[in-house]
Amino acid sequence: MGEDDRRTYENVLNHICLELRKILKKIPTEAKANIEEIRLRSGKPINVYLKGKDYFVAQDGILTEKAERSVLVNEKHISDTFQLISNYSVYAFQEEIKNGFITLRGGHRVGIGGKVLYGSKGIETIRNISSLNIRIAKEKIGVSNKVIRYILEYPNTIYNTLIISPPQCGKTTILRDLIRNLSDGLPYFKNKGFKVGVIDERSELAGMYNGVPQHNMGLRTDILDGCNKQDGTMMFLRAMSPEIIAMDEIGSTSDVESIHEILKAGVKVIATVHGDTLEDLFSKKSLSLLIKDRIFKRYIFLNNSKGVGTIGDIIEGDSFTSIKK
Repeated sequence: MGEDDRRTYENVLNHICLELRKILKKIPTEAKANIEEIRLRSGKPINVYLKGKDYFVAQDGILTEKAERSVLVNEKHISDTFQLISNYSVYAFQEEIKNGFITLRGGHRVGIGGKVLYGSKGIETIRNISSLNIRIAKEKIGVSNKVIRYILEYPNTIYNTLIISPPQCGKTTILRDLIRNLSDGLPYFKNKGFKVGVIDERSELAGMYNGVPQHNMGLRTDILDGCNKQDGTMMFLRAMSPEIIAMDEIGSTSDVESIHEILKAGVKVIATVHGDTLEDLFSKKSLSLLIKDRIFKRYIFLNNSKGVGTIGDIIEGDSFTSIKK
């Protein structure tokens, strides 16, 4: 996996201007496999994030916590990099830019900071780009294998499941791999595979690029990319006959309403949410109703105590007791 991650990092560098690319290529080999984000801010030091910490990058590629040793990013670096990211055709990416990001081949996502321009229909574009956050997509096949047995309800369905974790602790990665496993089928559990509908509102789960998922989403998976959960729920229920609907980062009242619609149709749901504990969920007004009504039968809590995606606990949804063995 380390070699694959290093190769992924090197491929991502092709979207960064040549001057900064040369510096970022000098980063120590071991670090390359672990870098999750490369942040470029005009007038500020190059910044990378890995293993739960952020570092600046010196001219010789050494990672440092001292900003004064780092290479500064200038406006031309930002402009040239943005041209590479948009393949020299900013107009072709206007719809994505309005949402604050561009998806690259491989499923990597580039967040955009700058001057937001509004029109009669809301955000029209972002101009005067001042910062870019390149989030490196790391598909981890098999990372959900340890939790599958807790969410399968024999013989041929699953428990409604909520995955909870703080930011950057692997909830999207776990959900993505759960979707793949459930869609492909699990011979060990004599499971044929489920029809899974994925509402990928933030374009992070599948990493669609020109209509093609950049991550392995399974054999029986249908994807609505960039679609809000409420619209996506009705589209799937009306026309795609899913057995499971998966969605990332729920929280709003409309998200909760969508989950109720899914359940009324007899379809199962897997979702993620930001949080640390059950108390966190109870404190969120919209989500607390789902918790009190015992909608979810499995709660999977993640942390990064042993690396991203560490399974902290698995809670049974009726008794709120731990079932992790």
